Amino acid sequence: MTIKRIHSGGEFEAKIGYCRAVVAGGFVHVAGTVGQGDTVEEQCRSALDTIGKALEQAGTSFANAVRVNYYLPDAAEFEPCWPVLAEVFGDNPPAATMIQCGLIDPKFRIEIELTALAG
Repeated sequence: MTIKRIHSGGEFEAKIGYCRAVVAGGFVHVAGTVGQGDTVEEQCRSALDTIGKALEQAGTSFANAVRVNYYLPDAAEFEPCWPVLAEVFGDNPPAATMIQCGLIDPKFRIEIELTALAG
């Protein structure tokens, strides 16, 4: 089996020792991804942009997403993200889970982890 590792150059990749995504076994596994911005919606969109770039490098897209996990310190902030998520996933929504938990830095308000079929 061939394994392809995709790096985005994020600061935590080198510090922690991981990559943005791994293509293996017919799937693209995208690591938990945070975004930049002042609002949860901005951070959500920014995280999805980073994930979208990794999917593109893997030769696939959000249309092939099969699983997504959302991690938020405050579950009440998930609803403002719904329009962004509906726009990105459109007619191809993946199975999804939202978990309320702490994130690596208090400035982050959402982290997104995704699995898609490889292209």
